[in-house]
Amino acid sequence: MNNTQKYTIGDLVSLGIIYPPEDGNHGEIHPKSSDFTPFGIPFIMASDLKYGKVNYTSCKYIPKEKADCLRKGFSVNDDVLLTHKATIGETAVVSRIDYPYIMLTPQVTFYRIKDKTKLNNLYLRYYFQTKEFQKQLKLWSGAGSTRAYIGILEQLNLSVEILEDIDDQQKIAAVLSVLDSKIELNNKINTELEQMAKTLYDYWFVQFDFPDKNSKPYKTSGGKMVWSEELKREIPEGWEAKELNDIISKSGTGLNPRKNFKLGYGENYYITIRNVKNGKIIFDDTSDRIDDDALKIIDKRSDLQVGDILFTSIEPVGITYFIHEKPKNWNINESVFTIRPNYEKITSEYLYMLLSSAEMKAFTTNVSAGSIHKGVRHTVLKTFKLPYKDKIITDNFANIISPILKRIYLIDNENQKLAELRDWLLPMLMNGQVTVKS
Repeated sequence: MNNTQKYTIGDLVSLGIIYPPEDGNHGEIHPKSSDFTPFGIPFIMASDLKYGKVNYTSCKYIPKEKADCLRKGFSVNDDVLLTHKATIGETAVVSRIDYPYIMLTPQVTFYRIKDKTKLNNLYLRYYFQTKEFQKQLKLWSGAGSTRAYIGILEQLNLSVEILEDIDDQQKIAAVLSVLDSKIELNNKINTELEQMAKTLYDYWFVQFDFPDKNSKPYKTSGGKMVWSEELKREIPEGWEAKELNDIISKSGTGLNPRKNFKLGYGENYYITIRNVKNGKIIFDDTSDRIDDDALKIIDKRSDLQVGDILFTSIEPVGITYFIHEKPKNWNINESVFTIRPNYEKITSEYLYMLLSSAEMKAFTTNVSAGSIHKGVRHTVLKTFKLPYKDKIITDNFANIISPILKRIYLIDNENQKLAELRDWLLPMLMNGQVTVKS
């Protein structure tokens, strides 16, 4: 077993959130919404830390002249970032930036290593992800409360136990980085595939440029369009307005524990709206657990089948998931709808894309109700109106899009296994139980 040494964070790094500019002008602490621009200095919030990296595509930007007047954390390449307010414990390394610095909100602290011969920054970032450190961080910050927070002085006193050999640190960081790089590449591939699927759906069922009998785009090639009073738009001749209820065979939900079963027992996953994200289901330590008996009780109500589509019914409303395989170790709660196509009229692939469409999201935004958590009811959702022709066109669409959706699913499964491998290796590598040879 490799030797480890205990330190406090303050022994190894300098850190900060708010710094005054060098000219002494202490300026404002928070930028105004009018200060943000499409380009400039990245202004990083906790939500911009994803998968161990800073997401520069989604973050806000402010002009450099404005940034220089703000009292904020000025972070540079190689700094390790850690969220310490509200969202606790997200981490990333600042890398490959083409800016003089990035700026941080008071939700994020930067950790700048004092002696790089003693500590590798990527190794530190992975150390922050260990269960032991995350447990310590959440305990000190009061995570779970609405005011969860851990201040600078407290962060300086957080304890870490790291490998003494810097070469071992670098080897461990390299191994874990390979896994994360593969996950990141897979995510990029899936983003492209998802966009391709959306474009195909829009091309066929929004723009109505599906292939006509001559394999040419229908509307662009002069296909006849007629006005639909119900849909308030033109649709191809021969099509008609339908409600969602006309093309599905089932709309159901999972089950609330209440008197039915208890949470927190067993190894099966109890899926709620927080586990359904961007066409995938997240299975991790934050998921509720249920035993085999509870799983059977829920299944009697949900009756999940291959080809069913899951649809979150409360905020965020309308996140979808295509069931490609019969669930074996998971089921859903009452806030997740399960919607089954009428296979005599449509395909699962078409239903999934319809439920995921911009039109459906606009509809659910308009009809969602509730004083605390806005949501949509089955009866309301099923009134969604859509243009419809026949089963043949959805079959033709499915033949094209099914391989794309299947590929997305398989890549997500691969990422799940890679993440599990990384998380299994992480603690053993960090405490020296497993070593990496040159």
